[in-house]
Amino acid sequence: RLNFNYSGELLATGDKGGRVVIFQREQESKNRPHSRGEYNVYSTFQSHEPEFDYLKSLEIEEKINKIRWLPQQNAAHFLLSTNDKTIKLWKISERDKRAEGYNLKDEDGRLRDPFRITSLRVPVLMPMDLMVEASPRRIFANAHTYHINSISVNSDHETYLSADDLRINLWHLEITDRSFNIVDIKPANMEELTEVITAAECHPHQCNVFVYSSSKGTIRLCDMRAAALCDRHTKFFEEPEDPSSRSFFSEIISSISDVKFSHSGRYMMTRDYLSVKVWDLNMENRPVETYQVHEYLRSKLCSLYENDCIFDKFECCWNGSDGAIMTGSYNNFFRMFDRNSRRDITLEASRESSKPRAMLKPRKVCTGGKRKKDEISVDSLDFNKKILHTAWHPKENVIAVAATNNLYIFQDKIN
Repeated sequence: RLNFNYSGELLATGDKGGRVVIFQREQESKNRPHSRGEYNVYSTFQSHEPEFDYLKSLEIEEKINKIRWLPQQNAAHFLLSTNDKTIKLWKISERDKRAEGYNLKDEDGRLRDPFRITSLRVPVLMPMDLMVEASPRRIFANAHTYHINSISVNSDHETYLSADDLRINLWHLEITDRSFNIVDIKPANMEELTEVITAAECHPHQCNVFVYSSSKGTIRLCDMRAAALCDRHTKFFEEPEDPSSRSFFSEIISSISDVKFSHSGRYMMTRDYLSVKVWDLNMENRPVETYQVHEYLRSKLCSLYENDCIFDKFECCWNGSDGAIMTGSYNNFFRMFDRNSRRDITLEASRESSKPRAMLKPRKVCTGGKRKKDEISVDSLDFNKKILHTAWHPKENVIAVAATNNLYIFQDKIN
């Protein structure tokens, strides 16, 4: 789980052990002219612990599902992190001064004997080594029966929504003991369940609008001004299926694993198993752009079904100007698509290729016939190496890519 904050100076990552690691971008200095852009560890803290639900006899994993930054209001930074059940609001703040010269206690912290206090001292602030503290400010619990798959901070900066398989809740950041259920698709009889919610996101500028995607490949746009319970959508985005390409796997691969609004708010992007689609919010019947991520896997769906890879949930992201998009694939490949030129590129995140300041070479996958020297054949792709999470700096060409156990940060080659 990766997320740049609004300035791009911090990058938060969450892992399976419930830890959040925050990286901070180094400022360029005269004696280290190339250090600009390097991200170094800024703070590490344990966000979630493993729990046990005694009512359902279920273990609740500590694994972090999503991290979202709040816009910065003062010197401190705030972020939301969630596992399957509990969302926490964390405050990350810096301390580089400490008070000395207390009246009631000694410098080592022990309380002084009242009889020894003969004069009044004014405490002074002394410089100390920089300490970064992470403290939990709010815990939003007990509102989800199913696993939380999304959290999204609203543009009013006061509310956020959280989504699980069947419900979406709206929270106020200051109120932990209640949330409003704004979408509920749970049928009266669970045997009639035909789809689940896979992702949800607030509109970047209109705080009353949000979208959620489903396992049936549809996206619903809802307006909270229309009704308190958004069980009737305002817009419904769905691409009609081509009957000629229908197969046993059609429904599984049409499930949407991620939905993201463009920064402008005019478009949204959805990721399904084989492609990324860009939708204009004013056009519901089909996407305006479709990009094939790894079309060569269409003939391999049978084996991908058998090894469960077909259920992998890939995320996608926009660059800061909405002109390019990025998403991950297998073999530690990730794909970038330029929306203006329609050019695309496949790059690989690997230890061999990621020497500092090394140029990434484009990769090509060959599907049949004779393999060229620098191509890799479909049959030798490693499906255990996958890039599910990617993030793009909001202002610059800096990207972060999470491979199985490694985080890679790449940036545009300057001069």
